[in-house]
Amino acid sequence: MPQNLRDTLEFLRQLRINNNRQWFEDHRAQYEQARGCFQDLVTDLIHQFDPVDDLGAVSAKDCMFRINRDVRFSNDKSPYKSNMGAVLGQGGRKSTGRSYYFHIEPDGGSFLAGGLYDPSTTELNKMRQAVAENAKRLKQIIHAPDFVKYFGSLSGDSLKTAPQGYVKDHPEIELLRLKQYIASHRLSDEQLLSEGLIPHVLAVYKAMKPLLVYIESVVKL
Repeated sequence: MPQNLRDTLEFLRQLRINNNRQWFEDHRAQYEQARGCFQDLVTDLIHQFDPVDDLGAVSAKDCMFRINRDVRFSNDKSPYKSNMGAVLGQGGRKSTGRSYYFHIEPDGGSFLAGGLYDPSTTELNKMRQAVAENAKRLKQIIHAPDFVKYFGSLSGDSLKTAPQGYVKDHPEIELLRLKQYIASHRLSDEQLLSEGLIPHVLAVYKAMKPLLVYIESVVKL
């Protein structure tokens, strides 16, 4: 697996330099091989995911994103992503419940992530209300040793001032200013290519799960 994944990273590296349809078509065989390797990795993760969470009957193909970029509303018209990604959750990439994101990209761009990434106004308001009323549970989760070990702290875009309806000196203002509530863990190329990749990924996701359970309990109310 590591050697094949090395070839996948090299394909993505070359695609980043040659991001055009002609080059892609000329190298379609390499793309299919690279995607197949990532699919095998996602399949292995799914088969070993039970200690972390119940994914149901999801397949790797259900989880993986297409490599084509949606350029309709972007100034960058590059037709392809220079990464591969998958969402591990019931429903795969269309999951509406707890899910775990896996992203591979060459030269240190790989990462594992999960949380409230693109919340609706209603979801964000529910999170802020829960934090404002009682942040103890969330703080216990994000200060847990394994969470700190793998994620450091919560990440995500943040307001420069207090959100509407909250005072600037609220004791939980740092948490309330967040517009996203994300746990993110970087993977080096060396980690991605190591024999211990899957156990490491599963350990990271296990440390992430309490945050996802908390978010789900808040936003689904």
